[in-house]
Amino acid sequence: MTENDTIYQEVSGLLIKLFEIAPEDITPEARLYEDLELDSIDAVDMIVHLQKKTGKKIKPETFKSVRTVQDVVDAVEQLLREE
Repeated sequence: MTENDTIYQEVSGLLIKLFEIAPEDITPEARLYEDLELDSIDAVDMIVHLQKKTGKKIKPETFKSVRTVQDVVDAVEQLLREE
């Protein structure tokens, strides 16, 4: 399993646990706001949880361009590479 797969599993688990999203609705292409019906408060909750998991500070501007589940995975992977 690649780091990308691991992050994807983590993000998927978070979406299921925090927002009660059905696992079959979560795909890399799923749009956070339109398809998964998250709102800006949900996005902040997700960022807070990801910060706790990674131990890294996530810059708000990093997440402004995030639209899909894969965008979240890519942003977290980028963050982890910046060590």
